[in-house]
Amino acid sequence: MWQELLKVMRTIDDRIVHELNTTVPTASFAGKIDASQTCKQLYESLREAHASRDRVIKNCIAQTSSVVKRLREEREKNLDDLTLLKQLRKEQTKLKWMQSELNVEEVVNDRSWKVFNERCRIHFKPPKNE
Repeated sequence: MWQELLKVMRTIDDRIVHELNTTVPTASFAGKIDASQTCKQLYESLREAHASRDRVIKNCIAQTSSVVKRLREEREKNLDDLTLLKQLRKEQTKLKWMQSELNVEEVVNDRSWKVFNERCRIHFKPPKNE
């Protein structure tokens, strides 16, 4: 379920090339569309999407980390409980997977900003503080 949520949340990044091709005009069509406004809106959408995904991933990592910590403490008190050990291993695996999603997120974000900057750099300059 978590993977599906991330997939849906990454839609804007997956479709950025198409979005730019259909909304940011080439030189021959430059007079018909306000490219600066279009690029600004896309910039805001990307920024919001990236921040939202970052919050979701980090929140999930924090919650899973606390579960792992609790299970470790329980495990130290009851070393013979195999069910507890299995549950701890499962949560540790989930935590590692979520942490690896942060790396995936960095790659996805970098790719999107690269494409955005290639097409919008002459139409829109992002604020310096971001």
